[in-house]
Amino acid sequence: MSPRLDNGISDPAHTQVATFPAVPEQHSTDRLPDSQSLVPETLTDPASADTDPASADQIAEAVEADLFDQLQLPEIPPYDEVGPLDARALSKTLFERLENLEEGTHEYAYVRNTLVELNLALVKFAASRFRSRSEPMEDIVQVGTIGLIKAIDRFELGRGVEFPTFAMPTIVGEIKRFFRDTSWSVRVPRRLQELRLDLAKAGDELAQKLDRAPTAEELARRLNISAEEVIEGMAASNAYTASSLDAQPEEDDTEGALADRIGYEDHGLEGIEYVESLKPLIAELPARDRRILSLRFVANMTQSEIGEELGISQMHVSRLLSRTLGKLRKGLMIEE
Repeated sequence: MSPRLDNGISDPAHTQVATFPAVPEQHSTDRLPDSQSLVPETLTDPASADTDPASADQIAEAVEADLFDQLQLPEIPPYDEVGPLDARALSKTLFERLENLEEGTHEYAYVRNTLVELNLALVKFAASRFRSRSEPMEDIVQVGTIGLIKAIDRFELGRGVEFPTFAMPTIVGEIKRFFRDTSWSVRVPRRLQELRLDLAKAGDELAQKLDRAPTAEELARRLNISAEEVIEGMAASNAYTASSLDAQPEEDDTEGALADRIGYEDHGLEGIEYVESLKPLIAELPARDRRILSLRFVANMTQSEIGEELGISQMHVSRLLSRTLGKLRKGLMIEE
C-alpha cells in the first residue's frame, strides 16, 4: 500500500482481490463542489487578487485541500496509482463517511463522485468481457458506469458484503440490459430474446454430445418446451443482426449484391391459373364466339372493328361478347 494510504484503513490480512485494469489518471475538477464558502479567504480577497491573482487550478487545489480537512478523509493519490486492495480500503472509508453526510450537499456529492472514480476499474473489468461485441468499448464503459452509480447508491456497509462483490452483478446486468434493448436489429419480445440464449447454450451442449447439430425436437426435449417454440426462437434469432441490401459480396463470391439476388414478383404469373381453367371452357364455345374473343382480347380490336370484320353491327358484337364472358365467368365460379 502506498505510504499516503496507510492511515489505519487497510488490513494487512485482507483477502486477495482479483486484479482489475488500471484506471486512467484523471485531473478533472468535476467532482469538486462548487461552493464559494470552501475557497480559502486569501484567494477571494480582492486586495490579494490584484497583487497575486490565483489561477483556476490553484483555486481547485485549495478547495480540495480544504474539503479534505473538513471531511477528515485520507489523501487519495492519482487513481492509476491505486491498487485493488487500496481501492477497496479507501472505498470502505468513503462509504463510512457517506453514511454520515446529508444527501444533496456538496460534501455528499464529492464523496459519492470520488467513489465512482475510485471504482471505475470494476467497470472496465466488467466491460472487457464484452469486448467481442460490435458496440464501441466507450459506450459499454459508459453504460457500466451507470450500473456502478446504482450500486453505490444501493450499497449498505452494515451488511458485511465487500463492495466489488455487491457491485459487479449490477454493473454486468446494466451492460447486458443495454445489449438486450439496443443491439437487436429488429425489436422482438424479451421472451424470445431469452429463448435465443437458451437455444444457443442447449445447441452447443447437444452438438458436443451428439457430434452433430441437434434437431428442433431434441432442443425442445432439452428445454422442456414445444417444437413450435423452438422454431419460433430460431426465427427470432434472425432479427439479431441484419445485412445491408447494398453490401458488396466477398472477393471469391461470383454473385452480386444481396439486392441483386432477391426475387421479384412476376405479375405475369397471376393469371396462369385462370388461363388454364378457361382453356376447356373456351373450347366448348361456338366458333363465332371463339372468333370474337380472339379478335377482342388477342388482336385488341374494338367492337366496331369486329363488327366490320364479321359483317354484323357493333351492338350485336357487344351482346355476343357480354353473353360469352358471362358464360365463362359462370363456368369458373362452378369450378371453384
